[in-house]
Amino acid sequence: MSTPPEQSPSSPQQPPSTPQQPPQQQPSPPAQPPDQPPAPAPQPTAYPYPNPQSPPPPQNPYAQPTLVNQPVPPPQQGNPYAVQPGYGYPPPAGPPSAGQNAAGRAVLWAVVGAVVASAGWAAALLLTGGLGGSADLRGYQAPANLCSGADYSSFEDEYPDADSAPTKNALKDPALDQSYCSITLKKTGSSYADAYLSMQVDLHKKTDPAPEFTATWKNYGDSHTDYDVSPVQGIGDEAYLVTEDTSSGSTTSGSRYATLAVRDGWMTYTMSYSAYFSSYDSDTDPPALDDVTGWLKTDTKSTLEQLKD
Repeated sequence: MSTPPEQSPSSPQQPPSTPQQPPQQQPSPPAQPPDQPPAPAPQPTAYPYPNPQSPPPPQNPYAQPTLVNQPVPPPQQGNPYAVQPGYGYPPPAGPPSAGQNAAGRAVLWAVVGAVVASAGWAAALLLTGGLGGSADLRGYQAPANLCSGADYSSFEDEYPDADSAPTKNALKDPALDQSYCSITLKKTGSSYADAYLSMQVDLHKKTDPAPEFTATWKNYGDSHTDYDVSPVQGIGDEAYLVTEDTSSGSTTSGSRYATLAVRDGWMTYTMSYSAYFSSYDSDTDPPALDDVTGWLKTDTKSTLEQLKD
C-alpha cells in the first residue's frame, strides 16, 4: 500500500480516499465505439470529495409530472349551444350582453319618447288651430274700412260734427286679420277735437287669444295705476270695462278715459274713448264718464252684429 502524499497546511483535510490500485492493476477503460468521440478526461475540482457530480439541469417549475398508466381526462366542454362541426349550420348567436340590453332599452325609450312628443305636438296644434280650419271666428269679418263698418252713432248727439278724414288701416294675414279706425269727436262750433274715439277688430286665425286677452284686460289695473276694471256681462264670451277719470270734476284739467274690450271666440274687439281738458278747450260741459261707458256698450253690441254680415 502506498503512502498518500502530504498536503499543504492551508489545504483542507481530505477524507480518506479509497485505496488505489497500482497502475499496473487498474482496469483499462472500455473501448469507445468507433462512431462516438472519446470521453473527455476528468477535470480537476476544488471540491473536497472525489469526483463530485454536476448539479442536474434546472427543471420547469410549471411542468406536469408524467404519470404512467394514468387515464387521459376528457377535453373541456365548449358552449353547450354551439352546433358541432359537420352539421352544415352556422353556430347560433349567444344571448346578448348586458351592454347590448342597455343599448336596446335606450333605443326603445328614445322611440317611445319621440312618439309621445309627436302626439303631444299634434294635440297642441289641434287645440291652438295650428293644423288650420279650427279657428273659432264665429262668422266675424274684418272690413277694409272699419270707420264705415262700425257703429258709433251713440256719440253723434254729443258730438254732431263728423270727422271728414278719419284714420283707418287693415291687415290681412294667414295668422291674423285686423281692421282699425280712429276718429275725432267735435261739438258744434269747436275748432279742435273735443274727444277721440277708436275701434279695432282682430280675427285670430292660428291661436286662441283667450288666455292673453284675459291676462291683459282683467289685470289691467295691476299694470296701470289709477284705472278701474270691471267685467261686463252679456257681450261676447267675456268683456271688461276699463275706466279712468283724473279731472276730479273739472272741465279745464285732467282727462277721462274708457275702453270696452270684448272677446267672442277667437275674435277680439275694443272701443275706446278719451277726452283731455285744458283752459283752452271750448267744451265747458263734457259728458260724464257713466254716459260714455253706456254709449260704448250700446255701440259695441251693434258693431259686433254688423261685423257678422
